[in-house]
Amino acid sequence: MMDEAQTKRCLEEIFTACVGAAHPAKILAEHLPEPPTGRIVVLAAGKAAASMASAAFEHYRDICGLDPARITGVAVTREGYALPAGPIRVVEAGHPLPNEAGLAATEEVLELAAGAGEGDLVLALISGGGSANWLAPADGVSLADKQAVTKALLRSGAGIGEINTVRKHLSRIKGGRLAAAARVKGARLVTLAISDVPGDDPSVIASGPTVPDMSTLAEALAIIESRGIALPESCRAALNDPANESPKPGDPAFAGAEFAIVATPAEALAAAAQAAEAAGYRVENLGADVEGEARDIAAEHARLALEARARGEKLAILSGGELTVTIRGEGKGGPNQEYALALAVALKGEEGIAALSGDTDGTDGGTGLATDPAGAFVLPSTLERARAGGIDPTAALADNDSTGFFTALGDLLEPGPTHTNVNDCRVILVG
Repeated sequence: MMDEAQTKRCLEEIFTACVGAAHPAKILAEHLPEPPTGRIVVLAAGKAAASMASAAFEHYRDICGLDPARITGVAVTREGYALPAGPIRVVEAGHPLPNEAGLAATEEVLELAAGAGEGDLVLALISGGGSANWLAPADGVSLADKQAVTKALLRSGAGIGEINTVRKHLSRIKGGRLAAAARVKGARLVTLAISDVPGDDPSVIASGPTVPDMSTLAEALAIIESRGIALPESCRAALNDPANESPKPGDPAFAGAEFAIVATPAEALAAAAQAAEAAGYRVENLGADVEGEARDIAAEHARLALEARARGEKLAILSGGELTVTIRGEGKGGPNQEYALALAVALKGEEGIAALSGDTDGTDGGTGLATDPAGAFVLPSTLERARAGGIDPTAALADNDSTGFFTALGDLLEPGPTHTNVNDCRVILVG
């Protein structure tokens, strides 16, 4: 039987396999289109923006032999996620709350798209986090107002689909509007995306800047109402203005535009499953699209693990997706850490069960910095060690202070920025 240090290493190896299966350096090149007769204009957004731009540049320079002078563009990524990308300028911007750096860079993105003409290739490289990185508020809406709405939605427990529906209708780039800018002068538009959303819906990934949008202004307003968000007046006016309706299927902006998903949460979770099987576990894969309140999902997964333990199984329970946290306390943490804390409480220190819950992008909320933890480990000794240190796990959960709890135990998962994003990877090892 493994000791707890070996168990943590095994859990981390499974997590690393999940992340590695979605890294642009490994998977992007085979999807890149042939070089055009004109320029390649790379427009990238999200937590994988810099790594996707870097992989694209190296492919066109080293494999295709393209003169770097024919490559230009801007990659806007989360602060702390920058990588060199040759002539493609990399900008670090705010996430999850947008900031001035993202605002300025997005204007540059729109100008580059509008300036691309016949013979040019506009290569949009999209990944999770792009909604916050590409920020072009609708006319009359200030950055401060957009930030306020985003923050309120996050605190309300709204899912990413709801948040993006609102964002799209307060934007000049989201919801297909980048496609409209890129096609004005006849450039070819190719979008390659790393999915971080349940169902891999192209219109949800980074708020679908290059694809038709089926959501409506009315739906955005309904979300605001249902979540009890106090809208700034400028945002309310924008959501009541028919001019801010997003382009729908059949719009000329999408004629001839190409879109492909190059990595999905399901594929990444399948790689985690292979790693778990190689470690000797039978795998129960609950799917890559699990959603819900973190503590509720943790309670259900604890039940499954305890039942498997009672049967004497050696089982790995895997799940992906993106959980939410309704903030009630004053502590710090993200959905993965809250899931781990709730799971530990529900397992009650049961011997033979350990777990890891981590965000594949390398950070799980808290301060909003790239140094935030990705998640946390749960071990049979978790509750015993906490109580020995005078820490009440139930009180920590009530205060949403999962980061404080796992920091005290030394059980945070801290890989740093991974330069990709296919949502959460949760692993429970039984036996």
